[in-house]
Amino acid sequence: MRPRGRQPPSGPKSQEKTASVCRYSGTPLKTALMDLLDRRFLFVVGKGGVGKTTVATALALAASRRGKKVLLAMVNCKERVSRLLDTDPIGPEIVTLRENLDAVNMTPDAAMEEYGMMILKVRGVYNALFGNRLVRAFLKGTPGLEAWSMLGKAFYHASPPRGDPDYDLVIVDAPATGHALDMLRVPFVIESVAPAGMLRRDAARAVELFRDPTQAGAVVVTLPEYMPVSETLDLTSALTEELKISVLHLVINRVLPALFAEKERPAIKRLPAELAEDAEIQGLAVAGKRRVLRETLQYRAISRVGGHVEAPCSELPYLNGLETDPDLIDVLSKALTGSE
Repeated sequence: MRPRGRQPPSGPKSQEKTASVCRYSGTPLKTALMDLLDRRFLFVVGKGGVGKTTVATALALAASRRGKKVLLAMVNCKERVSRLLDTDPIGPEIVTLRENLDAVNMTPDAAMEEYGMMILKVRGVYNALFGNRLVRAFLKGTPGLEAWSMLGKAFYHASPPRGDPDYDLVIVDAPATGHALDMLRVPFVIESVAPAGMLRRDAARAVELFRDPTQAGAVVVTLPEYMPVSETLDLTSALTEELKISVLHLVINRVLPALFAEKERPAIKRLPAELAEDAEIQGLAVAGKRRVLRETLQYRAISRVGGHVEAPCSELPYLNGLETDPDLIDVLSKALTGSE
């Protein structure tokens, strides 16, 4: 039976700290995160703008610190990892960023070429086939093949058909929710409709790996806000019910610390109306009211998602300057895994 996230607590005392809502009540959270990094393949998924790349990079750093050889694979994106880690821009060729940590920003054309070479082995055969204008047009026009070339490339690095894998762990920084689900559906469709052959065999191997929660699964990232949480609930339902891919961990990103206890909030909310308009602390009172409203909405969002997603749950603090201070991503990585 898969571990469940703790249900939201009730009563005023339990609401004094927002962070108390999202806590995994089975295996200790740190142990659950270490177990997560023992998988071979992780999808980091979520709504656009919630911090998937930040979380994927933090997980990759944590795994590499444990001595695992890690590939962080981005999917044809406007990459941010180079700014987070203060490196040269990352393109379609695999580059080493730190000890035990490689990265690539996969593009359809480059992934198709590499995937084709993985299959055909001989450059001359590849050029004769893929260099044909009609063949290339057919491949580009076939729904799902470009997506599979990128997902298949990442999969090959984690699970080649023969021999040892190139990496202990491949982390895919997936596109935003809709595009991520479309990409993940491709191997399942290929397995169902493609004729017998190498393409179908590879897709079947990928499906087997992706559906094995001891080897692979999804890390879902969200924000403590209404819309991201709503989309997260739809996403986790599609992953677990339609695709049968396990949600291994839930990360709630950019969580603000609770400045006010629950019993203090009603008085803080009333304060601006009780003060004279020209009171010296009127601005401070309005700021306090806004903060109380923000904390209340944050608490409700965390309660909602934490109560519905059946996975261990972590909260990450809001940090300014992630792309200007490379040390901050290490801070976030250690916060995520509970390491010193």
